[in-house]
Amino acid sequence: MLDPALLRNQAPDLAQRLRDSRGFDLDVARLEALEADRKRIQVRTQELQNLRNIRSKQIGMLKAKGEDVAAVMAEVASFGEELKASEGELERIRGELEAIALGIPNLPDASVPAGSDETGNVEQHRWGTPRSFDFEVKDHVELGARHGWLDGETAAKLSGSRFTVLRGQLARLHRALAQFMLDLHSGAHGYEETNVPLLVNADSMRGTGQLPKFEEDLFSTLLGEHKRYLIPTSEVPLTNIARDEILDAERLPLRMTAHSLCFRAEAGAAGRDTRGMIRQHQFEKVELVSIAKPDESDAEHQRMTRCAETVLEQLGLPYRRMLLCSGDMGFGATKTFDLEVWLPSQQTYREISSCSNCGDFQARRMQARWRNPATGKPELVHTLNGSGVAVGRALIAVMENYQNADGSIDVPEVLRPYMGGAARIA
Repeated sequence: MLDPALLRNQAPDLAQRLRDSRGFDLDVARLEALEADRKRIQVRTQELQNLRNIRSKQIGMLKAKGEDVAAVMAEVASFGEELKASEGELERIRGELEAIALGIPNLPDASVPAGSDETGNVEQHRWGTPRSFDFEVKDHVELGARHGWLDGETAAKLSGSRFTVLRGQLARLHRALAQFMLDLHSGAHGYEETNVPLLVNADSMRGTGQLPKFEEDLFSTLLGEHKRYLIPTSEVPLTNIARDEILDAERLPLRMTAHSLCFRAEAGAAGRDTRGMIRQHQFEKVELVSIAKPDESDAEHQRMTRCAETVLEQLGLPYRRMLLCSGDMGFGATKTFDLEVWLPSQQTYREISSCSNCGDFQARRMQARWRNPATGKPELVHTLNGSGVAVGRALIAVMENYQNADGSIDVPEVLRPYMGGAARIA
């Protein structure tokens, strides 16, 4: 959520900035009309509340003197209904203003390039050289079908489209990737390993920006009157650990990592990447989350992205880093780096990690704060999140980049300890 002062005092300028950078149309006329009504009704409400307090004290004094309070009681009753109606209208207007605020995306950092879609993204650097094959390359679906290791048909019988059953050595390789990433981040990279719930409440989804805007892309459960949401990423529970907290400066940056299942309805992705495991309703990811001081968040963003890059380098997977333009960033991000891994079957780079600095956007929604020693006062933290990395897409990249002519797959050296020492699966 943006600073409410921007909405109250700079709505026309804010609307222009949002239109230019995000393609987002802010209804300034509606916003200003609501704000004018809020001010007017708030003044009247406060007047009535003050009058009620004054008359209440007067009633107490009259009673203490044994005098008649009927006239004063009648006066209080006369404006009581107006006060009740005024308080209700003020609450309604505040709710409308909050709904508008919750639907506004974050503003891009000054260093973010302008652009309306992915064509405006800027490549930062590349690592590794794509392998040259002397045989016809197979994609991950063909490679996985060889022993029934990757089975979409059975998954469709069990759950429907965009699910996958993994078996045998391929299932073990998938598990090995997750364990390797988690060990790397919780060891050398200094993130605290954390196990989080897969079901969260609406407050948690609202805190990181999934609600109310993206509800159609979420899976939810209803047990009695209790609605809970399946997490689309462990960013949600990890970041919300700081919700309604005031953290000591010595604890920052607070770095956490988790391996979890993730669930996405992919409501806006009909027809895209339907083959294989590229875009699934259920997938696994090793997530990185940092809670940082505002003046350290840019450096923390660079560090987090570098941690994700290290995963790909140790796996020997060619990749490139992209700085996303203003129109291609996620709703809550102020700056995002995407890592794209090389897929031989597609002869292109595909996203495998997205690392974002959200500034104080999520923190304001969550009231996540730190106590600044310089002022002694609570101030909003900055929140950052990144994939470290998507396990399923890493499996695809390993399968395709390490394939052999006979359909076998070499195991990257760093994964062999997790595979019982196996150098190849066939």
